[in-house]
Amino acid sequence: MKVLVAGAGGAIGRQLLPRLAKNGHEVVGMTRSAEKAELVRALGAEPAIADALDAEQVARAVAEAEPEAILHELTALSGSIDLRHFDRSFEGTNRLRTEATDHLLSAGRAVGVKRFIAQSYAGWPLERSGSWVKSEEDPFDPSLPGPMRRGQEALRHLERAVVEADWTVGIVLRYGGFYGPHTSLAPDGEHTEMIRKRKFPVVGSGDGVWSFVHIADAAVATVAALERGERGIYNVVDDEPAPVREWLPEVAKALGAKPPRHVPRWLGRLAAGEAAVVMMTEIRGASNEKAKRELGWTPGHPSWRQGVGRNGG
Repeated sequence: MKVLVAGAGGAIGRQLLPRLAKNGHEVVGMTRSAEKAELVRALGAEPAIADALDAEQVARAVAEAEPEAILHELTALSGSIDLRHFDRSFEGTNRLRTEATDHLLSAGRAVGVKRFIAQSYAGWPLERSGSWVKSEEDPFDPSLPGPMRRGQEALRHLERAVVEADWTVGIVLRYGGFYGPHTSLAPDGEHTEMIRKRKFPVVGSGDGVWSFVHIADAAVATVAALERGERGIYNVVDDEPAPVREWLPEVAKALGAKPPRHVPRWLGRLAAGEAAVVMMTEIRGASNEKAKRELGWTPGHPSWRQGVGRNGG
């Protein structure tokens, strides 16, 4: 199958391109940066230079590639996320999840793309009531703090646009928090450094449940979705959602760092804002049962315990 990967130079793009090529797919890697063209070639794909926010450039890149499938892996989340200014940190990514999604869908429809797969997120967008571990059927949170709402609406736009595209098989992959090479939890990643320096505290109860996935496992699941997924949404996470009060001290220990500080909820809100407090105390994890059942996928790293902070993370 001929596949165009948008976001080819990102953390998951670097994992996807060689796996797609190994499985016999002809791959075009779309990147905004001409400097990344050689990287894309080295990973086994033909580069296509285009700004995903420019409709004409996207249309031209897709028309020239004539792909049978598009994988939308675009984000703009380089560097540490400022939770106090959550909406500002996600501004670029929100545009990629709305405007760029629309551009890619329009271009894909024009060339008759048979499959369209897009990256979403499992975790903070989901409803903060009931079960602490959510399935794909559970709704988005109707009352997130203001700074988080634009990000949630961008994800809602992406998911609806992709799944409801009746001219193609639209698949949304809700990834967990990435760790592994070129992620914020890589050995030299921003969050890893914050944990080492004790700048990543447990806030309040620390009951917020996070789901993680190794970047390589996310790529394997994405290839499986391309080859045998059905229209709909899949959570791509490991087998062990865990509360912050459990995973953060364990990761610090694995890194050889001192235990994280504990701060009360009021101080966390004062220092980092309401979004940070919600992330630490209220968000939900996700179940991977559907992806395992329908995609035939099993994470190579079943738990963050076996990966984050260990053997290169």
